[in-house]
Amino acid sequence: MGNQPTLRLLLASVVLAMAGCGEPTQGPIVDDASAIGSQTVTIPELAGLLGLRVSESRSTYVKLKNSANTVMIFTVSGGRVYVNAKQVGTIGEIDRPAPSAVEGTEGRVRVPKSLVGRIRPALQKPAAGPLRRLTGSSSRCIVIDAGHGGRDPGATSVLGDYEKTINLKVAKKVAALLTERGFKVKMTRTSDRFIELEDRAYIANRLRADLFVSIHSDSFPKSSRRGYTMYVAKTASRSSFRAAASIARSMSRTGLHSFGTQTANYKVLIGTRGPAVLVEMGYLTNRREAALLRSPSFQTRLAEAIADGISDYFG
Repeated sequence: MGNQPTLRLLLASVVLAMAGCGEPTQGPIVDDASAIGSQTVTIPELAGLLGLRVSESRSTYVKLKNSANTVMIFTVSGGRVYVNAKQVGTIGEIDRPAPSAVEGTEGRVRVPKSLVGRIRPALQKPAAGPLRRLTGSSSRCIVIDAGHGGRDPGATSVLGDYEKTINLKVAKKVAALLTERGFKVKMTRTSDRFIELEDRAYIANRLRADLFVSIHSDSFPKSSRRGYTMYVAKTASRSSFRAAASIARSMSRTGLHSFGTQTANYKVLIGTRGPAVLVEMGYLTNRREAALLRSPSFQTRLAEAIADGISDYFG
């Protein structure tokens, strides 16, 4: 594009100076279930909002779990809801077309989103806590890249949100979590700024990053398409594939559908000399995923999943 090398070096140096390590999340995480368009959610969506995974699904009940909690939801008329063996309410009559009733059939069960407010207060914090400091993590340098920014908004969701904004919010949370765990973290941007793709890769190369992770939100012509995808370069190293697989496994606990790891020669991937992964967190063109991606609580869940996947890769 006619840029002189010295000018590019100066630009990247300025970016590095302004890009801080992960910033802490601000204030307590408040459920944003109202972001979801309808008054009901699917079981995987409910699990994602609560930071749980679907561990068992039957015709009459589903079980949600994490390391500290077990939630049982009986999906029959007047079915009860238990958190750690303690009843916290019911889901209503299955044949009643009100928001308090379960809608749908096995595999597509929908429950009232108000369950989030009933279940969450009864959940216990996992004993391990958010600080999962790993041996040698302080020597690991990770570059977190919030996709798009500034004059490049990326995709626009069906709810009117810019991809660049969602990417940055999740990226900041990922950086904060990794910093708490002892990693050295740099972000390619910490505000709504435009940065050339080549400069994003240059930052990782200059720092000799042990891992580069670019965070994005997807779009597709058909609104029915949903799920998350990992991308690595077509000629990616084995380490890149391992990192992508580790993040994908952790992302599965969000309740979103997985497209696994794909290959594509995106500039940030082929321009980075070390292991590099691009994460597409979900589809902004799908109304339900657009609502989840807008939700602060689900953004936190995504950030935790990405950070866990990165930690597991180095573990």
